[in-house]
Amino acid sequence: MNPTLALPGGLGSTAAPDPARDPLWTRALELHRRALVVDTHSDTPSRILDDHIDAGARNDTGHMDLVRMAEGGLDAEFFSIYVAAQYAKLGGAARRALELIDAVRALAAAHPERVELATTAAEVRAVAARGRIAALMGIEGGHAIEDSLGALRSFHALGVRYMTLTHTNTNNWCDSSGDKPRWRGLNDLGRQVVREMNRIGMIVDVSHISDEAFDDVLETSTAPVFASHSSCRALCNHPRNLTDDMIRALAAKGGVIQINFAAGFLDEDFRKQAQPYSARARAEAREKHKDDLEALRKAMWELLKTPPPFPRPPLSRLIDHIDHAVKVAGADHVGLGSDFDGVSALPVGMEECSKLPAITCELLKRGYAEEDVLKILGGNTLRLMERVEAESSRLRGGGE
Repeated sequence: MNPTLALPGGLGSTAAPDPARDPLWTRALELHRRALVVDTHSDTPSRILDDHIDAGARNDTGHMDLVRMAEGGLDAEFFSIYVAAQYAKLGGAARRALELIDAVRALAAAHPERVELATTAAEVRAVAARGRIAALMGIEGGHAIEDSLGALRSFHALGVRYMTLTHTNTNNWCDSSGDKPRWRGLNDLGRQVVREMNRIGMIVDVSHISDEAFDDVLETSTAPVFASHSSCRALCNHPRNLTDDMIRALAAKGGVIQINFAAGFLDEDFRKQAQPYSARARAEAREKHKDDLEALRKAMWELLKTPPPFPRPPLSRLIDHIDHAVKVAGADHVGLGSDFDGVSALPVGMEECSKLPAITCELLKRGYAEEDVLKILGGNTLRLMERVEAESSRLRGGGE
């Protein structure tokens, strides 16, 4: 629904097909323009805060800014309030989250004609109808609430509408897929967190959590949940991806798997090459900065932005994951969770957010009905938001 998407649109001047010679591309752009395109995970706030980028201008680095978002027809972005695992040891996790929230709010305040804050599905639709980008927020790393339900409620009051229960670290109430388990899933506090998220209308995000924690979340939550940026383990054996059984269980709960665009989550050959390379680099950083946790956080952030020296997979691998998830769970339960600005390597043909229309074109090429493409691009996410909002209203007795 973003009217700034224009022909050839989305792929950049050197990569875009000629619409006059490619009727499918013309059809894809028209459909993409009609769609309400929602992405559920971008780490751009960290670049604003730490790298001091001007996200209102076109940047030569990174994957996202307001200019390229408009070119890509992106109507709504969940900006990640990413609190690195080091803050669980470093301290100041809640402060870090607040600073990132402030960065998102400052972006909206600086560019009111292009971006507006939104907290509900209805607000997303209203902002898009005005031709602006809806900015939403999701906390990545449950340690940001510092084990406080009061802090959780305060973040919700500031506009945060989902929380990824862990990052790469197991915290005091939930096991992570990237760390040693402590709780065999969720402990009692973790279940309280999930129930309170249901009550206040915050989406429970199962990306990054352990398989056992995933089961506990689905057992505990009365609202649908989503995986804000995870792909399919059947195609790429990364612990951050979901198995087919998990995808089916998520769908049965009314949830959505938001496919991650990171090369290491999409392609098994790339993952096998990049994983040991990245592990060595992280180990060296930990040894070098073992006495300075803040320096370690900065070093890890720089590593995250440095592409490993291996060939990237093609765009078709991203489409394969969307296709696989649709075959497992149905077209009502798949969406987009790019992880733009939070990963070091993306598929060839999806280097940054202006290229999002290529997904629409590739789905049409594979025979997808336009109705299903519209669902995947954003309709499913908006429906999930509405169901979470409705469950919150029910739990509150129809009001506060």
